Amino acid sequence: MNKDIAEAQWKQLKGRLREQWGKLTDDDLEQIKGRREAWAGKMQEKYGMGKEDAEREFDKLYH
Repeated sequence: MNKDIAEAQWKQLKGRLREQWGKLTDDDLEQIKGRREAWAGKMQEKYGMGKEDAEREFDKLYH
């Protein structure tokens, strides 16, 4: 996915993400800013999710 597209769509996804992934704070979401690598790191930190699983979840956000 194009980085610019992901970051633009990120603003639209934030509300949905707050509901689905309640451990992510507004600060976490601001740090992630639609970047796949940053998402994977936060998901590993907050949910103990493996990198590949986190990346799959990220990819689902945009499909």
